[in-house]
Amino acid sequence: MRYGLDISSAGSWGDPRTMAEMAALAETSGWDGVFLEDYVFFPGGLESFDPWVTLAAIALATDTVRLGTLVTPLPLRQPARVAVEAMTLDHLSGGRFVLGVGAGDPASDDVRARGDSLTARSAAEILDESIEVITALWSGKETTFHGSHLDLNDATLRPRPLQRPGIPIWVGGCLTRRGPRERALRWDGACLYGEPPPTWRDVTADDVRALRHDARERRGDDTFVVAVGGRERRDDLVAEIDYVTSLAEAGTDWWHEYVPPRLPYDTARALVEAGPIRARPS
Repeated sequence: MRYGLDISSAGSWGDPRTMAEMAALAETSGWDGVFLEDYVFFPGGLESFDPWVTLAAIALATDTVRLGTLVTPLPLRQPARVAVEAMTLDHLSGGRFVLGVGAGDPASDDVRARGDSLTARSAAEILDESIEVITALWSGKETTFHGSHLDLNDATLRPRPLQRPGIPIWVGGCLTRRGPRERALRWDGACLYGEPPPTWRDVTADDVRALRHDARERRGDDTFVVAVGGRERRDDLVAEIDYVTSLAEAGTDWWHEYVPPRLPYDTARALVEAGPIRARPS
């Protein structure tokens, strides 16, 4: 199992230069990936910087860690722009980029700022169409797409991403809801959460086994990536190690720990430098 650091280009240490330094520290401290939340208007009104520009700085400051977004709310983005930005980051990082996608939080400032009626159904439809457009553009072939929400005419994106057949797409959303789960199984990986507030719960080892089983049945191989986490570590470190160990034994590929931007810089840096909470050796 690999270990991801989830951080945000927001708050007092969220500027691209400091984030790049933090990512370089993560690389030397045992983390396997650095992933950024993708907001324009960060929740809580924190000052924030563009995560894609920040990822470019991170790509240049690191050599081995995976990097990406967890997650990009595609219904709020222009898919051709996401396709070219992701392709560029893939080249800049030497083929280390991952695109995490989701429908977006309906309560977020990003959604409210649109000022239109983006329903759960329309967001899901736009998300599916956006992924189709992005992956078609990554093929390097001329692309024409006419969907219920998106249109693209005779567009060709070159060069292609370094990764083949394309940049990995991990799908987020609620594990217990059919739509996000089914969508994840159609693509390269899942970064799903267990259940949202107020009944929040972690993804369990049994959840991972079930998801892994379904992916194997549908795909006929074990290439599907299961990423779990995206929250702060618990105060009870023994319980946290037990939990992470159970995930590793169930076949989880990535455990992600969130270091929130509201933490003071010195506290956040110490957490990153200490490295991830690791599963016990089997």
